[in-house]
Amino acid sequence: MIYISSVLLLVLQATLLGQTDTRANPEMGASRPAKPTLSPQEDAIATAKSLAESGKLNEAEGTVRAYLSAHERSGDAHFLLGYILFRQIQAKASLEGRADQQFQETHAKAALAEYTEGAKYEKPDAFDLKIVALNYVLLGAYADADKWLTKSLEANPKDVEGWYYLGRAKYNEQRFKEAGSAFKQCLRLDPENVRAEDNLGLVYAALNRHDEALAAYQKAISWQAQSLVKDSGPFIDLGTLLLDDDRAADAVPYLSEGVAISPQESRAHAALGKAYSRTNDLAKAQRELEEAVELAPDNASLHYVLGQLYRKLGLMDKARIELARTAELNGSHSSPITDWPAENGPK
Repeated sequence: MIYISSVLLLVLQATLLGQTDTRANPEMGASRPAKPTLSPQEDAIATAKSLAESGKLNEAEGTVRAYLSAHERSGDAHFLLGYILFRQIQAKASLEGRADQQFQETHAKAALAEYTEGAKYEKPDAFDLKIVALNYVLLGAYADADKWLTKSLEANPKDVEGWYYLGRAKYNEQRFKEAGSAFKQCLRLDPENVRAEDNLGLVYAALNRHDEALAAYQKAISWQAQSLVKDSGPFIDLGTLLLDDDRAADAVPYLSEGVAISPQESRAHAALGKAYSRTNDLAKAQRELEEAVELAPDNASLHYVLGQLYRKLGLMDKARIELARTAELNGSHSSPITDWPAENGPK
């Protein structure tokens, strides 16, 4: 399973924050007609939506659960509760600066259970199906994410973010050509989308088309040259590509910029640590790899790389600790994930 970083959670949060009512947004999900007069039941759901939009997620959860206690056959209420549980994952990651893997898994599965229950009573719309898919992304179940994103996009083919996340799902399934097609569609709908261009570069790199990957990363970097807030992805991915091409010295400036933009991103520190190690700047390599491990303590490969560096530095006691931790993490197993064989929604 590919590690789900805190940066992904923050990207998801930036995409969806404040969009509980996105069914009225044609770029995010199929719209449902607004009703001029709210019944008491509709008013309760509207209140929960308002609380969620304002970031009061625990209050929103309490409100919708209270409503469901008396209206357990409300599809809309189950879908809304699933969305709130999903949002709580990002809120926790944003507050703590990293993903809590156990909390993430528990809440993602609980959110999926709510969508499953809601689909018994009402057909999910495009936005609902996208949230289902993103919960699967957080569980590392990319084939399921692919399935539900595809259904979501059938209902709303103009969803820019939907195409982006479909590309990510297919990339993680190693269906690289299909991933490239999804990212290109995202770019057709939203030219100069930095994340889509960056990920198109990842596709080219996976297909061993390094010149095209290099050009895509450089294009994504150029598109945000004047932006006050930059995306670290193209810098990190370009630096990693240069590392793969044995150009560690050339990689250092890009990876350093990636770390400066996203100091909480473990993979940036890890790649920069590797670059410093290959250029024999071992003190800096140690600093960066230790930071990477601190940010992602459950990533076995990072403990292994740090252990190897400690060996190189002659720090044998520290090396043994890191390699033991690697073995411990590699011996753990995640919980199985159940598929939903449903036509209209998750069952």
